[in-house]
Amino acid sequence: MKPYTPALQRILCIGGGPAGLYFALLMKRRDPALTITVVERNRPFDTFGWGVVFSDQTLGNLQAADPESAQLIGDAFNHWDDIEVFYKGGRVRSGGHGFCGIGRKKLLNILQERCIALGVDLVFETDVSDDQALAAQYNADLVIASDGLNSRIRTRYADTFQPDIDTRECRFVWLGTKKTFDAFTFDFVQTEHGWFQAHAYKFDGETSTFIVETPEAVWKAHGIDQMEQAEGVAFCEKLFADRLEGHALISNAQHLRGSANWIRFPRVICKTWVHWADVAGRSTPVVLMGDAAHTAHFSIGSGTKLALEDAIDLADEFSRHANADVAEVLQGYEARRSVEVLKIQNAARNSTEWFENVDRYTGMEVEQFAYSLLTRSQRISHENLRLRDAKWLEGYENWLVQQAVPGAQPKKHPTPPMLLPLTVRGLTLKNRIVVSPMAQYSAADGVVGDYHLVHLGARALGGAALVMVEMTSPTPEGRITPGCPGLWNDAQKAGLKRIVDFVHGQSSARIGLQLGHSGAKGSTQLGWDKIDEPLPEGNWPLLSASAVPYGEQNQVPRAMTRADMDALTAAFVDATQRAADAGFDWLELHAAHGYLLSAFICPLTNLRTDEYGGTLANRCRYPLEVFAAMRAVWPADRPMSVRISAHDWAPGGNTPDDAVEMARLFKAAGCDVIDVSSGQTTRQARPVYGRMYQTPFADRVRNEAGILTMAVGAISEADHANSIIAAGRADLCAVARPHLADPAWTLHEAAKLQTRAVEWPRPYESGRDQLYREIARQQALNAPAP
Repeated sequence: MKPYTPALQRILCIGGGPAGLYFALLMKRRDPALTITVVERNRPFDTFGWGVVFSDQTLGNLQAADPESAQLIGDAFNHWDDIEVFYKGGRVRSGGHGFCGIGRKKLLNILQERCIALGVDLVFETDVSDDQALAAQYNADLVIASDGLNSRIRTRYADTFQPDIDTRECRFVWLGTKKTFDAFTFDFVQTEHGWFQAHAYKFDGETSTFIVETPEAVWKAHGIDQMEQAEGVAFCEKLFADRLEGHALISNAQHLRGSANWIRFPRVICKTWVHWADVAGRSTPVVLMGDAAHTAHFSIGSGTKLALEDAIDLADEFSRHANADVAEVLQGYEARRSVEVLKIQNAARNSTEWFENVDRYTGMEVEQFAYSLLTRSQRISHENLRLRDAKWLEGYENWLVQQAVPGAQPKKHPTPPMLLPLTVRGLTLKNRIVVSPMAQYSAADGVVGDYHLVHLGARALGGAALVMVEMTSPTPEGRITPGCPGLWNDAQKAGLKRIVDFVHGQSSARIGLQLGHSGAKGSTQLGWDKIDEPLPEGNWPLLSASAVPYGEQNQVPRAMTRADMDALTAAFVDATQRAADAGFDWLELHAAHGYLLSAFICPLTNLRTDEYGGTLANRCRYPLEVFAAMRAVWPADRPMSVRISAHDWAPGGNTPDDAVEMARLFKAAGCDVIDVSSGQTTRQARPVYGRMYQTPFADRVRNEAGILTMAVGAISEADHANSIIAAGRADLCAVARPHLADPAWTLHEAAKLQTRAVEWPRPYESGRDQLYREIARQQALNAPAP
């Protein structure tokens, strides 16, 4: 390999954990002329901790980076494919997951020996208090700060690295046992104060890691915070006696007193990873690596993986750009690697929150509880589980079918979760896919015409169970734009009834209407002009909860009086009666996205001092009044949903905790389904986007408030929908943009599944549905259509 330029001759790694050792050996392997020193505070071949876990994929990365050490690590690994879940006296075991376990001490010993063989200098029992002095001592051209979770170097240069450290909610203790588990085992035990969970796996021929975790409040309620270490270990032995089968739990942290071995996981994110320090008059890069730069919760086993892959990535970057300036190499490394780490950390966040909130899922049967656990990070999907263990997933799909269709017989190819029927009140939907209400800006004086007939009719023929008409206003002033529909007169009702009749006459889909008032976001331009911006002329006056404009450029609305509220409630009731007369199957009240009812709920836009302001219950008072009045005139056998913004994504705004309480209030008022969206309540919102990014909010609302939910937001594949429904994160999936691009999105996604010989639930199909389904299936098979 081509040696490096003289600009990089001496490397100093501060911290002899996996990151520092592995980077040192990789760089020395690539260029033996480099002088590389690793400084570690502990003694030679001494380490703490129990076992660490890698996936098969990670082991493959190690093999490509350094076959010699990978062979030694592979020989020491204990490999298993199964995950086993114990919960409420039940047990679920699935395979194909591909894990490897190795003792942390064994791993470090292998890396240490490999470093010595290559000529890396290892300096032990040296506690580094001044990295600059040490860098000057070794005349380092590059300093790797691999000094772990409590990195002194990260703290010293915090102004550059800008660390964000979030200490999580659970307490956990890292123990070992001589009971060897033949699967990665999760055991959930309920006590009088709450739930404990154990994460257990074998890492050598005679020892297993045994991590015990519980929420802080449960930990304190049992008095573990006041126990000596031996008492706490004995408590865990008794709690998990069924799984330990007489084996003891072992601690290797005897140097800690009391309950100090129970810690809370710190999630570390750094804005930047490279600091340029003045070392003896030279500008020297100091690069964070491993836990010093980032952490990922142990529940996805990625801390050591991230550290080793950091080392691989930076070493590869130097190899690819051997003649490049060191600064350019480090800039490229940080830019690329930080994105990959963020992906893992996002998955780890989802996993962490699942384990912090086990109680949320304890209403589930063991079958669904285990599925929810397996897919908790949203990295593992429904079809990914099929690749891992098709037989187990087939059994679970049949279980889901039996929940949806009691008495159904097991099949070789069960109906996928997204195609299962759902009954809400007196309405049965043929599957779980909803065409989201999407503004089309194509109405004339509030009247929908041919465009909407084609737009909504095509999607009703496209396989979705429920097609929603965009937000429709009960008053002229409640429209978002002049092109938005309304329902305050009979001409508007007739236009909508024409579409309803087409959907009912030509498909087996159902059709719903979303009613809402724009509030402070009204009187704006069409979506393809300047969205959310005021009309150039002809603006109408606006109403809202308070005189708070949506933006500086928007009108200041008038705060509603009691008389305004009464008049608008009456208008909603009148529109509801017209919707019922038009034959709609479903009615949704829009209380999200900063529109009028949302403005009452959001504390950033509701500044009222009367009974409609202040607490969340008060802020929801008027939206609940409107909903109750609508429910009173809407037919009792037809469902009603409410769309909420579950997170304002802005300081001082509503949070997912508030969303759960909102859902409880609407449920008590007779709401059947909460349509869980987020944001758009203020221009200051800063959402964190990503695949299925709003689904966790639907999950919380469904499983904490005990109400059906509709998930929406970046759901673009059947695999997403199947995962959401199967895990019990939501009961319906609202799909927007994919249905704009392809009116038959549901048919086409289902047809891909049908290549596995899946059948639709035919009792809910019309003849035309069956024909279109077969056309889509043939297209998926790339064969001529009949």
